[in-house]
Amino acid sequence: MVSNDMNFTVYSKKGCGHCEKVLTVLELANLTYVEYKLDRDFDKHQFYAQFGEGSTFPQVTVDAHTIGGAADTVKYLQENNLVTL
Repeated sequence: MVSNDMNFTVYSKKGCGHCEKVLTVLELANLTYVEYKLDRDFDKHQFYAQFGEGSTFPQVTVDAHTIGGAADTVKYLQENNLVTL
């Protein structure tokens, strides 16, 4: 992956299709990211404490700012000319 000035973090869980979509888009755009997985790196209580009750997977942050889920992340990347889909 090519290094960039933006620090993406993806909070995902096993078997999550939307999580895989976000990771694939970030990789295709040559953006660096850190992935944290449910039950390996955090639990549901920590996830809800950070993103709010009822939040779904994935949740993506950039430079400690929450972008949101898969659709929000793709929209963010397009609006910032980081990916063309």
